[in-house]
Amino acid sequence: MDKTLSVGALEGVRVLDLSRVLAGPWASQLLADLGADVVKVERPRTGDDTRAWGPPWLADGEGDATGESAYYLCANRNKRSVTIDISHPDGQALIKRMAAEADVFIENFKVGGLKQYGLDYASLKAVNSRLIYCSITGFGQDGPYASRAGYDFLIQGMGGLMSLTGRADGTEGAGPVKVGVALTDVMTGLYATVGILAALARRDRSGEGQHVDLSLLDVQIASLANQASNYLIGGMVPSRLGNAHPNIVPYQEFSTADGYMIIAVGNDGQFRHCCEALGLAGLAIDERFLTNPLRVKHRAELVALLEAATKTRNTREWVKAMEAVGVPCGPINNVAEVFEDQHVLARGVRVEMPHVSGGNVAMVANPIRMSESPVQYRSAPPRLGQHTDEVLLGWLRLSGEEVDTLRESKVL
Repeated sequence: MDKTLSVGALEGVRVLDLSRVLAGPWASQLLADLGADVVKVERPRTGDDTRAWGPPWLADGEGDATGESAYYLCANRNKRSVTIDISHPDGQALIKRMAAEADVFIENFKVGGLKQYGLDYASLKAVNSRLIYCSITGFGQDGPYASRAGYDFLIQGMGGLMSLTGRADGTEGAGPVKVGVALTDVMTGLYATVGILAALARRDRSGEGQHVDLSLLDVQIASLANQASNYLIGGMVPSRLGNAHPNIVPYQEFSTADGYMIIAVGNDGQFRHCCEALGLAGLAIDERFLTNPLRVKHRAELVALLEAATKTRNTREWVKAMEAVGVPCGPINNVAEVFEDQHVLARGVRVEMPHVSGGNVAMVANPIRMSESPVQYRSAPPRLGQHTDEVLLGWLRLSGEEVDTLRESKVL
């Protein structure tokens, strides 16, 4: 099959995106990557908050800054940008008309924030009963915290993630640490996408749309995975262990002669091979370390013995030795090293897209690889309002004179 002639899996799905910053745009970018027509509605003159979250800025064809922030660029490819002032009655009317033509509506206003404009779920359902309306908030549509604003950093703390991240109490540098990317926002975008796709599948059977309610706090708690289960099943409150694993040993970073490496032993056979590679075969038959539960019990003793050996050679040598015996092992790369890695290069994880400014945008490829409807990189993240006329003339079939009038009234 000629992949250049294939269409996206979501070809024909129209998405009206009123979200800003990261969680909502992450979801809409994923839908756009999969072939949906995503129209990003932004405030006139200022647009998405993240457009101003720089430096760094994208350079144009002459090497000059364009004013497009790297942050904004990471989550807005394959979309069309339209500027509409939703505080203006004519702007509200435009959004309603667009919603009547859309399959999906995404927003991340505070709970009830769009009701004053007549753009809440009940109002838009009245004009399009098939609409999938996805709301992303910090704390959900109900509950005692529903009216609060929610940000990723705050939710990482409230949702338990920071209680698990950082050096163990009593060690140097101990204390809670947030994850180095806005991971709660990213995961919420992924969960939102799953919910939207499930709602679209149900609509195919029932003909009815529905409201999808996503809470950053709910997502963060759900993403605690085994750590939440450790508490719910075992009654143990998980604590910070640095880079160690609460249930598996050895499964952490180890010092080497020139830095650090990660050893991730998942079973007793791998532990035996690890010990042999380190020249510590006797540890594999030591009664303290025969099974994983015993290794967890004697964690401190075992780690000290292993690290005494790992410090004697450099990371590259250890990785080669561990790979030779089937023990998962690898370096701790910085971001530059990630994009220089031979495997990452072979997988095409970096993509270049031409930008309207005349330069190119380097972006991270979508990790979903589909054999029959692959992701297509159709367009770079748009300039503010780049497609306003195109969308209003196409989606709503307005005349050029009507668009000019709306612009003169500062609706656009």
